Amino acid sequence: MKNRFENQTIRRANDSALGYDAGLRAYMLKVYNYMALGLGLTGGVAFVSATTSAILAVVMPLMWVFMLAPLALVFFLSFRIDKISFSTAQTVFWLYATLNGVAFSILFLAYTGDSIARVFFITAGTFGAMSLYGYTTQKDLTGWGSFLFMGLIGIILASVVNIFVGSSPLQFLISIGGVVIFTGLTAYDTQVIKEGYVQGFDDEVSGKQAIFGALRLYLDFINLFISLLRLLGDRR
Repeated sequence: MKNRFENQTIRRANDSALGYDAGLRAYMLKVYNYMALGLGLTGGVAFVSATTSAILAVVMPLMWVFMLAPLALVFFLSFRIDKISFSTAQTVFWLYATLNGVAFSILFLAYTGDSIARVFFITAGTFGAMSLYGYTTQKDLTGWGSFLFMGLIGIILASVVNIFVGSSPLQFLISIGGVVIFTGLTAYDTQVIKEGYVQGFDDEVSGKQAIFGALRLYLDFINLFISLLRLLGDRR
């Protein structure tokens, strides 16, 4: 009788673990799908905007608006994700990816298409490797958070200063720092998203979590791409 009870307990624990693992994989796949679709939308809008003179004529005088509006949407999602509906979160995410695409059209004007494609694949490989590390490692990456956040603040401040200084050496250092910071953030954010999964959440809550997780990884990818493009891209 005792052995039978122990076997039933073990079987239930195994079933629970299998159910959790399956739910986690489905959740992470949803996160990556949202991120990939967001990147695809951004890239498509950027290419169309850069190659259509009528759109450029409208966009260029308002470029600062298209650069600042996505930042406002990031803050909106960050502070309101728990209070807005899933459909609203989706709409804001797609709008964010679209506006980013308009803003990033200037990259197609500044760099050759071949170098953009080359750097994109380098970014994808780096991102994929670090995200896989963050997902599979047993090491607690919590300690990375404070270091990476301080580094991110430093990069932001240096970038603001360089707007007025226009120093090429400083821009080079900012780009190197960006590669290091966003490579680390890719692994860190992946682990945070993975550990934030809770089995049993309804579709509404789980969907909003997936969108917010996709936004974090999207930002890591985009900023890593821009940092690498500044280092390795061929200017026109």
